[in-house]
Amino acid sequence: MLELEARVASLPKVELHQHVDGSIPTEVTWELMRHYGLNPVPSLEEMRRLLEIQDDEEGSLLAYLDKMHYPLWVTQFYENITRVTEAIVDAAAAAGVATLELRYSPIIHTYAGLTPRQSIRAVLSGMNHARKRHDMKLGLIVIAMRQHGPHIAKILARQAIAEAQHLHSRTGVVGFDIAGPEHGNPPRLFRSAYEIAGLGHLGLTAHAGEDAPADYVWQAVDELGAQRIGHGCAAVQDGELMRRLAKDRIVVECCLSSNYNTGAVGRGAPHPIAAFLEAGVPVAICCDNSTVSRTDQTRETLRAAEQIGLDAVETIHRESAAYTFIRPERALQDADAD
Repeated sequence: MLELEARVASLPKVELHQHVDGSIPTEVTWELMRHYGLNPVPSLEEMRRLLEIQDDEEGSLLAYLDKMHYPLWVTQFYENITRVTEAIVDAAAAAGVATLELRYSPIIHTYAGLTPRQSIRAVLSGMNHARKRHDMKLGLIVIAMRQHGPHIAKILARQAIAEAQHLHSRTGVVGFDIAGPEHGNPPRLFRSAYEIAGLGHLGLTAHAGEDAPADYVWQAVDELGAQRIGHGCAAVQDGELMRRLAKDRIVVECCLSSNYNTGAVGRGAPHPIAAFLEAGVPVAICCDNSTVSRTDQTRETLRAAEQIGLDAVETIHRESAAYTFIRPERALQDADAD
């Protein structure tokens, strides 16, 4: 076991699916809340129970998502967003992450007056500051929330392009995504936003098949042109879809702990990552929300290794580097200070 942990710890890891809101270290959220007198409970341990999924809460997507509303109380301000982003990058670096794509919904951080563009730049500022301390490839994926509708998604696609990495000499936006409640919000409704993002040369990914049927994954691929799929658990129920994902090398961003936490995968059941690999579908091992799921890249990789073996996870991380949306010509340039 010690040899396994040592090999995983030394492995350069690729993180392609990690949310800002659900990955802010608990201590940082607690410190900011106390600073503003907004802490809803009197102790860090009580705060931890509000921010991190508990054993008796597993299996409920609603309980999982509920963990992410407290950080929004303090991440409405530019400096705070920058600070929490730096802390997330620092934590990822400590877990051996060499390539990190964070994803973030700008709109839900504009309630105190920031514009969507300022909201995006606040995260990028934190990433650029942290990059001075860590030898990492960094990029940001902008999320449009399904419940906000297709028109807001189109606005965000344009805002994302304005901060695209390939247009700047610093860390920037590399991709576009939709997230939020799947039922009643099929991917096809967001086709125009994805057309805009694609014309702006952003990488395209989409949350699909986490809490909805395989048809939603089909729509993400056929109608949105998604190059990667977030979660995609339902895809294993459709053999033709699995063949399509394998043939077109569409990556499934597998989030093991999160999928068990939310009930997307039943407790005690094998994770679909093994089925994806058997079908020739490329996968990535991802944290999703490291704080909510009480995990990091090292823990996720170890969890995956328990099901598919250490050699397989080493191969996944090595091959995942080819599927990042971060452009090599920008990844090697020094970040400018904001």
